[in-house]
Amino acid sequence: MPLRKMDIESIVVGGGPVASLIVLRTHDDDGPALQLPIRIGSVEATAISMGVNPRQGSRPMTHDLLCSTIRSLGGRCSNVRIMAVQGTTFFAQLELERADGEHAFVDARPSDALAVAVREGLSIYADESVLATAALPDFRGVEKDEEAHELEEFHNFVENLSPEDFNVAPGDKDAE
Repeated sequence: MPLRKMDIESIVVGGGPVASLIVLRTHDDDGPALQLPIRIGSVEATAISMGVNPRQGSRPMTHDLLCSTIRSLGGRCSNVRIMAVQGTTFFAQLELERADGEHAFVDARPSDALAVAVREGLSIYADESVLATAALPDFRGVEKDEEAHELEEFHNFVENLSPEDFNVAPGDKDAE
């Protein structure tokens, strides 16, 4: 199935009974705007957040080590993909380009794949089947479409007004 490009919309780092969550949002205009919420652990959410906002001088974390190892072996990670969902469990892959130009796909947890993606500035994709199963409509897009529709209706109303619509007979009590 085809892949759709995604962006990280938000990261919620939970604690205690509050679950951590990452929300991906479709990037392109190919179809309706969708959000893909994925529950992750709080440690994993923190690791992704640290990749989004790295601290200068901090020691490398596990995901930094993985990225450095791939580079030192002459390879590079080209993108990450959310490939499947079963129940509430998501499955992801890292697409690696080896030194000889060959591509390899490495299975990963979505949280680990996303932590690598934010560190390396990689594109994130989701398989259409995952979106069909687990995505939600982006209600901001729905609200924006509704506002545009209302504005268009008002514009049409104003455009179709005529001077007769404003004619009021003298002494017309209903017009006062």
